[in-house]
Amino acid sequence: MAEVRLEGLRKSFGTIEILRNIDLTIDHGEFVVFVGPSGSGKSTLLRMIGGLEPISGGRLLIDNELVNDIDTADRNLGMVFQSYALYPHMTVKENLAFPLRMARAPKAEIATKIAKTASLLQIDHLLDRKPRQLSGGQRQRVAIGRAIMREPKVFLFDEPLSNLDTELRVQMRVQIAKLHEQLGNTMIYVTHDQVEAMTMADKIVILKDGNIEQVGSPHDLYHYPASRFVAGFIGSPKMNFLAGKVEAAHQHGLDVRLEAGSTISVPVQPDQGLIGKPVTVGIRPDDFSSTPGLQGISIALDVDFVEHFGSVTYIYGLAGDETVVARAPKSGSRKDAGKLTLTAAPADCHVFMSNGKSVLRLQAPATWS
Repeated sequence: MAEVRLEGLRKSFGTIEILRNIDLTIDHGEFVVFVGPSGSGKSTLLRMIGGLEPISGGRLLIDNELVNDIDTADRNLGMVFQSYALYPHMTVKENLAFPLRMARAPKAEIATKIAKTASLLQIDHLLDRKPRQLSGGQRQRVAIGRAIMREPKVFLFDEPLSNLDTELRVQMRVQIAKLHEQLGNTMIYVTHDQVEAMTMADKIVILKDGNIEQVGSPHDLYHYPASRFVAGFIGSPKMNFLAGKVEAAHQHGLDVRLEAGSTISVPVQPDQGLIGKPVTVGIRPDDFSSTPGLQGISIALDVDFVEHFGSVTYIYGLAGDETVVARAPKSGSRKDAGKLTLTAAPADCHVFMSNGKSVLRLQAPATWS
C-alpha cells in the first residue's frame, strides 16, 4: 500500500494546457476512481502517475518519495489497460511469470506466486491455455494477474472493462472490488462510466476540462454535488434542471419561483445576494412522487414517452418548455401520453447559481417511499 500525493500537477502539450494545478491526496489502501467526459484529462492524469507521460509542472509523490523523474519501471506500480497486452505466443502461466522472469526471480518463488494469483482470480484451470483460447473476461483477469505478480504499491486501471459486454462488465466490476478488499492495495481506476465509479469507488474524482470539479464519496457526490456539472454527470437518468428566480431569503432557505411551477422554499444557504437573481432548481428523477397530498414543489407534466426497464419505469414529458423525467410508481402502468402532477420534497431539491455552483444544502435528503 502507498499514499499518492499530487501537488499542483500540470500537463501541457506545447501551448495547450491539458491539466491545471491538480491537488489531490489518495490515501493508503483507497480505491479512487477518476471519471469525467472525453477530453477531461482523466487518462492523461493516470498516465502521469504511471510515468507514461512526462509532468509539465508540480510534484508527484508516491509513499512520500518524489517520483517526477523516476522511470516507470522503478515506481513499483501495477498497470492494467483497456487492451489486455498479453503475449499471444505464451500460455497464461508464461504470461503471469513474465514480469518475475525479467526480474530474475527464483523459479520456486515464481511458481508459488503463480499458484496464489491464479487461485485468487479463479484462473487455475486456464494456466496452459493461450490468450486466443480465452474469453474477454478471462484475458482481463490474466492481465490483472500479471500486475499482481509484481506485488506493486499501487494499481493503475485505465478503462479496463470497456472492451467487455454488459454482463462481463458487471462480473468484472465485482471481481475487481473483491480483489481490492482482499489485497488492500491503493488502486486508481479511470472510467467514463459513472455507474462503475459509483459502485466501485471509496472516493471519486470528477474532472472537467483539465480541472478537478469535485472529490468525494459516491454518496456525497450524488446528494451534495458542488456544481450543476457534477449533478448532471452523476446519476442515471440525469438530474432535472428547472429555471427559476429567487424571490426571498430567510432563515429556512430560499424561496424560488419556477418558470414551470409554483414558488418553493428550498432549505439551502439563505444568501441575500441571490434575491431577484436567476437560479436553477435540480431534482433527481427518483425524488419525484405522484402521490396526492404531499407538500413540496408541484409540477404539471405533459407525458409524451414512457421507458420501461422491467424493475423500474421512467416517464418523460414537458413541464412548460422544459423536459422532465421522473420515475413512475411501481403499481400500475402508464400510457405513452397524458398529464401527471409531480411533487418533490423541498429537502430533495438543489439550487444552482448562474455560474453553475451549488448553493449549500441545509437539510439531509428526504426519504419518501
